[in-house]
Amino acid sequence: MMAEKSGLPIEKVKELFCNEVGYQTPKLGTRAAIFKGNKILLVQENDGTWSIPGGWCEVNLSVKENVVKEIKEEAGIDIAVERLIAIHDSNKHYKGMYPYGITTVFFLCKPTGGSFTENDETIASGYFALDNLPELSEDKGSKEQVEMCFKAYHNPNWQAEFE
Repeated sequence: MMAEKSGLPIEKVKELFCNEVGYQTPKLGTRAAIFKGNKILLVQENDGTWSIPGGWCEVNLSVKENVVKEIKEEAGIDIAVERLIAIHDSNKHYKGMYPYGITTVFFLCKPTGGSFTENDETIASGYFALDNLPELSEDKGSKEQVEMCFKAYHNPNWQAEFE
């Protein structure tokens, strides 16, 4: 049924789900909107595209602890998590469609130290103005989500979005 609905080959569907037991539930990820002036921090993925730094949540970490860990791994910086921006059903925002659900939690964060070092997941980092964004990874977010992060950054009374 999943292969039919998603259009993915049955082999790919089996690969995605064979390691899961029980009821299939969405995967949870976190992303951190980090600003310097009027520019947002993005990291460059191995494929050359860019994204808001973040990643999958790990067992035994809260979403807040996870975003701190992910940003250290991907961007090399330490952060203070300031507030929630949004909780999104990512299949409604990403161009890449996954056969399982993805929920992404966006946080507004402040850098507190550290510096970028190339790693297994990212090859560069940089701060970008909204009107000068590089090519974004369609599997890890959308331009609309970057725009949302800018709006949250500029609005101290931002009300978290959720779906």
